[in-house]
Parts: sequence; C-alpha cells; structure tokens
Amino acid sequence: MRQEVTDVNKTPLHAWHVEQQARMVDFAGWDMPIQYTSIGEEHQAVRQRAGLFDIAHMGRLFFSGPDAARLLDSLLTNDVSKLKDGQIRYALVCNKHGGVLDDVLVYRFADEYLLVVNASNRQKIVEWIDGHRSGFEADVTDATTERFMMALQGPASIDVLSPHVDLDLAGMKYYTAVQTPVAGAEAIVSRTGYTGEDGFEVIVPNAAAVWVWGELIASGKEVNLKPCGLGCRDTLRLEAAMPLYGHELDETIDPLTAGLGFAVKLDAGEFIGRDALLGLREQPTGKRRVGLELDGRRIAREGATLHIGETEIGHVTSGTFSPTLEKAIAMAYVSADHAAEGTGVEIDIRGKRVAAKIVPLPFYRR
Repeated sequence: MRQEVTDVNKTPLHAWHVEQQARMVDFAGWDMPIQYTSIGEEHQAVRQRAGLFDIAHMGRLFFSGPDAARLLDSLLTNDVSKLKDGQIRYALVCNKHGGVLDDVLVYRFADEYLLVVNASNRQKIVEWIDGHRSGFEADVTDATTERFMMALQGPASIDVLSPHVDLDLAGMKYYTAVQTPVAGAEAIVSRTGYTGEDGFEVIVPNAAAVWVWGELIASGKEVNLKPCGLGCRDTLRLEAAMPLYGHELDETIDPLTAGLGFAVKLDAGEFIGRDALLGLREQPTGKRRVGLELDGRRIAREGATLHIGETEIGHVTSGTFSPTLEKAIAMAYVSADHAAEGTGVEIDIRGKRVAAKIVPLPFYRR
C-alpha cells in the first residue's frame, strides 16, 4: 500500500490557491495555503459564517476484508467492533509504551473502514500498519493522493452544502458519515471538523475536486463564505482545545495524561499499548494538560516554561492570541499538584515573566 511521495506534494486545488494569491508553505511535505487574507479575518468567518479549507494533505487509508475491524482494533485505543455503519470515532494509535504515534478518526461503512491520519504521520502510520498486519486477512489502501478532502466549517455550513446534496444535513448526527453524491460527484460526507464549529468534511475523487470546490465557493457567496488556510485552522482548534500532534501529542505523551481517556477503551480488548495504559491508569504520570489565559497580548509559544515562584511546574505546548476571546491563550502540561483552575502562574516568554492563570478547557464552546 505504499505510495511514492514527491519532494513537495500539491493538492488538486494548488493552482486555485496560487491564483487567489494565498500564502503557500511546505507543511508535512505538501505545498499548502496558510492564509488568503488574514488569519483573523478567516478565523472570524468560520466562527460567524462559514469557511472552506483544503485538507487534502490529511492521510486517508481504507481497510477492507474479513479481518479489517480486528486489525484496526489491534492498533487503535477505541473500540472499532462497536461501530455501526456510518459512525465515526476518535482514537489514538499508541506504541507499546502507551506513547501516541498519532490521533486519528476511524469511519465505518458497510463494506470498508476509513482511517484519517495526520499528514505529518502518514508514512509512519502506514509503516506501523505494515509491521503489525501479519495474521489478519485485510486489505489496506492508501488513497491520500487519489482523493481530495475539504472541510466546510461554520454555523452557515448547512446552507452552503445543502443545495449540492440529496440529504437532510440538519438531521445528520455529529461524528457520522454517508456515501452520497456532492454536486454530482461521488463523495463521502461527514459531520466532523477541527475548528470547534459545526461543519462537514467532504472527500471526492481528484478529478471532481476543482468542480466541487468551485460549487461550494459559489453557493457560499450568499453567506460571505471565505476560503481559509491552515493558519486559522490552528487558532480555531486551539480555542476549542483540540490537541495537535507534535505539540500536545507525541510519542512521549500518553492519551490519559493528555486528557483523552474518552477515546481509550481499556476493557474492550487487546491493542498495542494497552498494558502500559492500564499501568498508567493506576499510576498516572503526575502531569495534566491545562488551559492558560495570559495577562496582556504577548503570545506564549511552544516550549515556554511555567513557574510558581522559583519552581518550574510545566511547559507550554501551543499558544496564540485568540481572535474570538481577544485574549492570549495557551495549552500546557503542568504538574498535577499545580493544575487547579484559577491557579496563578508565570510564563517565561523570551526571558521575561508574564502572569497567567489556569482556566478550564475548552476556551471556546459553540
């Protein structure tokens, strides 16, 4: 199931992004739009109306065959065997020590499963699956470069997508998916997203990508939809306290410490990392993921240390200035002894201490 990857991959919408004068950067080996106008403007479009994202860099792996569910259950922390047709679950892929290799979404359809993985981890996860599929009668296909994926996010998403589907979008439950045409193209439509807003993610064949994208842009004019880059996708997910791999998650962090126990079914059956996580359930690491609100507008970046007096209690994993809250916010891992909401801390930002307090997560809830 390996695919040859060029030095820099381009999505089917690459030429469109360039024509719109988007700021393009190399992200996990893909030339992707970071912003078209400003991150703040695109962020507010999603919070208030609708935004459309090219997320074709995300990995899309299809599993089929009699042992597809068993294979996935051996790899993922959530219980794949309990999924019904059309359901989606968030899950983690862990190593034998319980460290997170990736956080993923698993979709079940009538005759196959879909695993959506992070772009930066796709090759690692493909190799991990290859190394652990012996004994399972299952086919695994990496369709990442064959199909396009877009995210339509925001409170007006239903209005934008409805004209192009024969589907009751308002009646779709969150974290469900259907295989249905979109603007005449074969597609997968899921009520999912990475922004903290209502919305949908749509997968279509590459040949239909430009057409379907254009149709959504056109129908979005009535609600002032904006094309959005990965820059505001990051500020949106941070406000919603959604972890980002490489920041809140990596192979040294386990899902229980990260506050993701809801996606770990330790009593469902064996999976890689289960024994380690059972041990961590009994003897936690002593760290917790927390939210921070800072005094002033300075941004605490990844790695900035947290202090109470002369005692270092943790470090920042992600930080930004929140366009919605108009405050500087951050997520961090801190000692559990100092993780209570309302606790005052100081953050070392380039050698200067900035006052902050620990606040509940998420920062924003629709």
